[in-house]
Order: sequence, then C-alpha cells, then structure tokens
Amino acid sequence: MLSEAPPSHPSLQAVPEGGRGNAPRPRRTHRHYWPRLILALTALSCATRIPSFARPLWNPDEGYLAVQARMLAHGGTLYETVVDRKPPLVPWLYEAVFALFGSDSLTPVRVCAVVAHVVTAVFLASLARGRWGDTAGRTAGVLYLVLSVGLNPEDTQAATFEVFMLPWTAAALWCADRRRWVLCGTAVAAAFLTKQTGGAVLVPVVWMLWRAGLPRSGVLRCAVGAFAPVAAVALLTNPAGFVFWTVTGSGAYASITGSELHVLLRGLTNAAILSLACVGVLPPVVRVLRIARTGCGELWLWLASSAGAVVFGFHFFGHYYLQLVPPLALLGTLALHILPREHLRRSLLVTACCGALFVTWGLLAPRTELAHAERVAAALRERAGPDDRVLVWGMHPETYWLSNRTPASRFLTAGLLTNFSGGRDGGGVGERFGVPGSWTTFRTEVRGRPPTVIVDDSRGEAYGPGRVGSVRRLLAGYREVARVDGAVVYERVRAT
Repeated sequence: MLSEAPPSHPSLQAVPEGGRGNAPRPRRTHRHYWPRLILALTALSCATRIPSFARPLWNPDEGYLAVQARMLAHGGTLYETVVDRKPPLVPWLYEAVFALFGSDSLTPVRVCAVVAHVVTAVFLASLARGRWGDTAGRTAGVLYLVLSVGLNPEDTQAATFEVFMLPWTAAALWCADRRRWVLCGTAVAAAFLTKQTGGAVLVPVVWMLWRAGLPRSGVLRCAVGAFAPVAAVALLTNPAGFVFWTVTGSGAYASITGSELHVLLRGLTNAAILSLACVGVLPPVVRVLRIARTGCGELWLWLASSAGAVVFGFHFFGHYYLQLVPPLALLGTLALHILPREHLRRSLLVTACCGALFVTWGLLAPRTELAHAERVAAALRERAGPDDRVLVWGMHPETYWLSNRTPASRFLTAGLLTNFSGGRDGGGVGERFGVPGSWTTFRTEVRGRPPTVIVDDSRGEAYGPGRVGSVRRLLAGYREVARVDGAVVYERVRAT
C-alpha cells in the first residue's frame, strides 16, 4: 500500500476569497480508503478505455512496436537489426507480452495500458491526498483518468510510448515529495528509457531538491539512481547504437523544414482539443492564479517542462500532449481544493461530460487507414508465402503485422530512409535526409535477400519512388501485379 509520509515541501500557502485553502487538513483515518479508491480508479480506467479494445490496432506506432517485438522474438538485436528512434522499454514490454500471450492480438498490451493509467492515477491521488486530504486524492485520480482520453482516440486509446511513460513521471514526483532520492532518480531514468521526453520530469525534481536544501547525499543518490539504469540499458543493448538511435541520430527528424504550416496547424488543433477536454479544470486553475499563492512551484515546473517536451519534438502529434495531463490534473485538484465546494461538483460534472464525448468519439471514429492497411495486408498474404520476405514502402508498419509476413529490411517505414513524417512536403524529404548510414544498410539487405513482394504504399506522397532513385531502381526488377486502394503491389521477376 502507498505510504503517506510527510511531503518535503512547505505547507500549502493559499489565501483565497471564501475558499477552503486554510481549513484544517482532514484526518486520513479511513482504513478502506485505498482499496476502495484503487477499485474505483480501475473501473473508471476500464470504462474510459472501452474503445481501445474495439479495433485490432489504433495507429502506426502500435504497428511498429508489434513488428519490432516479433523481430526481437526471432533473434533480432535492438539498435542493430531492429531499429527505431525510441528507447527500449516499450519494445521489450511488447516482446514480453507476446511471449506470454502470442503476437496475434494487442489485447494483452492494451490491458497493460489500462494498468499503466491506473498506476499513474494512484500516484497522483497519493500526492494530492498527502497534501490536501482524502477528497483531493480522489479528485486527482479521477481527473487524470478522464482528462487522459481528451484527445483524438488514435492518440489516447493506443498502447504506445506516452501511456507507459506517465507512471514513471508520476512516480518520480511522488518519490521526490518523500525525499526518496534513489527511487526518484530511477523513476526519471525509467521515464527516459520509455520515451526520451520523459526525462523532462527531472526539472521539477531538481526544483524539489533545491527546495530541500540541495543535500549532498540526496543529489548524489538521485544522480546515481538516474544514471545507473540508463548506463545499464546502453551496455545491455549496444552502447553506440543506443546513443545514436535515442539521442544523436534524429537531428533531421526534429527539424520542421518542409512542414511548417502543417505542423503549426496540427499543434494548435491538438492544443484546442485538449483544452476542450480540460474546460472543467482550466477556469478554476486560472481563478486560483488570480486570488491565491499556491506555494506549489514544482507542479507549475512539471507542467512547463512537459509543455517544453511537447514542443521539443517539433511535430505536435496528439499523443505528445498526454505528458501534460498529470500536472494539469494535480493543478486542477489544487484549484478545486482552494475554491468553494460547489466548484468541485461543477468541474467534475463538466469534465465527466467531456470525457463521455471523447469515449463516444473513440467508439464511432472512422477506420479508414486501418481498413486500408488490412486490405494491403490481405494482398501480401495472397502474393507472398509465410517464409517470404516483403517490403512495404510506406508509413504503415502495421501492414507487416497484419499480414504476418517478415520485413525485408530493418527499416520498417520510409520515414527512416527519407525523413518523411506527417505533413512534410518535398522540401525536407529524400535520400540525403534519411538516418545517416541507413541507405547503405538498406541496399545491402535488399540485394542480399531480395523481397518476394514489394508494396509501394506512398500514394502520391513526397517519398514516392518517382522521387527516390534507389527505390525506383529496385523496382526495375519487379512487375506490377495489383493495385489496392492506391497502393501498388509488385512481384519479383525471376530469371528464366
């Protein structure tokens, strides 16, 4: 059971007009508080993620992870023959789940995602309860779970990196709040090893260390806790490959050259969607900013560093914004604790209604791209045998998983080879913009063991074979045999 050790920060300082900020802190004597709350949060997490189980796959990230896990299970080596720009914890999680339950369904991984959300909610509830009492604990857990579905369902219902990163970020704040510095550093490391931007939680952690007087032993223990797991993972995989793929090899990807307007519109749209989901929380937070001194600088720093992490990727995909939800939930809880109780009832009601709308959106969302990938996968199964290697030249790695066919290359998307990503036009796309060294490796792979079938799934995008000479030359040894929703299927021409 989570302990309720005294927090390391000074007591809440707030003098609201007619609020409850200076009221005596409620005594926490109910021995059934945590069992009941955890049960309620689990039920709420399941309810808000019903759409997650309504389709086999939600977005290409899930597909990429599923294919990576299969490759690892068949002897692949991370950052050598299995590559991506992400740290290893989530690919390893997928691999472990597939080893236990098989790789034909993502349902077990989705269950893990539900658990991850519950764990995050429990840490936030414990933080809030330790500071502001029982009601605040319940409020924080509920707000987090409902707000965490407040984006496009493709971003919130998928079992991807941010979902598994958030428990570690919440754990880091929880440990820092209780001066458990080794565990705090370990949680920061685990957040980074889940997704690089998870390391942003180090900013509020350092602030809390400073507020604690920068004790030498605390700083050292936190540093060791943060550095040791990252070093161990680097040594366990391939140190040079780990550094390259997770830190130094993504410079071109981080640039917005060629997609400035599209990226700006995407960022504003996703910010607006999340703001709509938070419409019951943001007004109380703004009101408290005007009338009270909260004394919770670490929460504002957590929100600011999370916002910086959203911006840092320069692509503003919706799932990036999930990192904002935990600090928003705690700040909303703080505001509702300070304001009169009627604000709490009104805010929870509005938030619940918004959450219901987003869950409904998830159940009714169109499946256009999934249906396309399924049809292309069916064509691959028809044209290639179970032992054949295939190449899908596109941005939908899930096609490999849906077809149950082996990729002919470690590069599962054209994006790694051309720097294409959603919305980028031809200005920053091409062979010279790909991951350094990727084309030499790619040519070696496809020449050494040519794919039986190639699918050109570019559908007029900037990375099509007409603009990529190496792919165009590769297709010279193939003949077109079918077209599926704009994707062109080629079979290898065998010498007679």
